[in-house]
Amino acid sequence: MSTPEPSPPEMAADFAPRLTELVGNPLYSDVWADPALSPRDRSIATVAALITLNRPEELSFHLRLARDNGVTRDELAALITHIAFYAGFPAAISASAIAARTLTD
Repeated sequence: MSTPEPSPPEMAADFAPRLTELVGNPLYSDVWADPALSPRDRSIATVAALITLNRPEELSFHLRLARDNGVTRDELAALITHIAFYAGFPAAISASAIAARTLTD
């Protein structure tokens, strides 16, 4: 049996530990904690940005976080469909495939 490949955040932490520190603080400790937007709204914005910027390495994590923050599977599907008209259909199709693999209920 082979050892599982490290996740992108784990590889980043090994290669650039300071980058990982900055993700933890200020991103999660300050930006995500700002009450001006709810965690649910931040998740929707983040998923949309990751799809638009074609960042599949981070998308699975943020799709799961969005679910934890109250975004439903149907809402994520609608978001991906909506983003297709702004980010392109290939980006939305790729995001749909990632979501299908990630969000197994």
